Amino acid sequence: MDVRTVADLSPAERRAFFERDAGVEGVREDVREIVDRVREEGDVAVREFAEEFDGVAVGNVDITDDAARAHEELADADDPVLDAVREAAANVREFHERQRPDDWRDDFGGRELGRRFRPIDRVGVYVPGGAAAYPSSALMGVIPAVVAGVDHVAVATPPAEELNRVTLAAVHEAGADAVYQVGGAQAIGALAYGTETVTRTQKIVGPGNKWVTAAKSIVQGDVEIDFLAGPSEVLVLADETADPDLVAADLVAQAEHDPNASVVAVTDDADLAAAVADAIDAQAAEREREETIRAALDNEASGVLHARSMPEAVLFAEEYAAEHLSIVADDDEALLDRITNAGSVFLGPYSPVAAGDYAAGTNHVLPTNGGAKRYGGLSVDTFLRSSTVQRLDRDALDDLSGTITGLAEAEGLEAHAESVRKRFE
Repeated sequence: MDVRTVADLSPAERRAFFERDAGVEGVREDVREIVDRVREEGDVAVREFAEEFDGVAVGNVDITDDAARAHEELADADDPVLDAVREAAANVREFHERQRPDDWRDDFGGRELGRRFRPIDRVGVYVPGGAAAYPSSALMGVIPAVVAGVDHVAVATPPAEELNRVTLAAVHEAGADAVYQVGGAQAIGALAYGTETVTRTQKIVGPGNKWVTAAKSIVQGDVEIDFLAGPSEVLVLADETADPDLVAADLVAQAEHDPNASVVAVTDDADLAAAVADAIDAQAAEREREETIRAALDNEASGVLHARSMPEAVLFAEEYAAEHLSIVADDDEALLDRITNAGSVFLGPYSPVAAGDYAAGTNHVLPTNGGAKRYGGLSVDTFLRSSTVQRLDRDALDDLSGTITGLAEAEGLEAHAESVRKRFE
């Protein structure tokens, strides 16, 4: 892998790094047809698309009992993977329980004002499948919703001739109320509009491919979504103290996700940059998914970059706004203080991105494509609504009456003003 210099990047190269494309527009019209058919035809369309896209003849769309059985079978077999699922779930649950906000009211000079939080009633969680199984995504999507108090949490995951037992067990462990074997754009349509089997939800969350993302963009407005996520990405910000093998390992690990994944290392140390590039090439050759990794490394939004200074490297990281930001430097806390745009931050040599992906406790459903400039990742807040509360006593209303009536009359809303005056007649 070649090292490039930040200062020498052409305008086109900078756009490739900073304007990453999830490929949604190219499939939007096809996806719209799928969503419309599911909306109109329900389970019939879901089953037909399962045969067309997944090569599976779906009997029961509802596989909630299958998830419970998969969990029981792994438990009966003392399968260590269930222990891993349980430990990861416990860590994710503990972290998200810290996020629950408290209702509050305070006195503001006779005005009792406050805020309260209530969960959304029905939520859909998309858990990817297909080429790989993602039990971790089940935990990350379902647990925050359960912690928030959502009444009905439904999971949609792609069908298969043999459904992945670990993913199903993770869904059950996380506490989902319903599980459906439906994938892709058709899953998003089913969750958004409901079918004979699938309960209509009010919000849809979870990662997926460009077909899933396009579907979320189409149903947005009829149903709320978390955000539009693209392929996975990582940026490692490193100084001369970083171990090049560890930096390379994080990049290769993220490249393993998807040929369209974006992986970047930026450093102010030329020797480190060269060593990281060499280590990436060596490690990629040793991985089972080498073809996928090589494709991601060749992505226009991937690369090893040498900056003239650490401030230049920080500015690059800020503009990139990575889904995952790893800071491996002697002064990592000082560098963190200068970073505002990142989905999730990993500090130090013993905080690999994989820890956050699976078991540290933080959520791995995060903004991509620069979305970290505008919003954060999945959290308990994602599943809550807030409302404000106010109680005014007579004196407080009297004190405000002139302000209220003055503004109401300025807006031509005389009845508003009169609703205040009547209370003092």
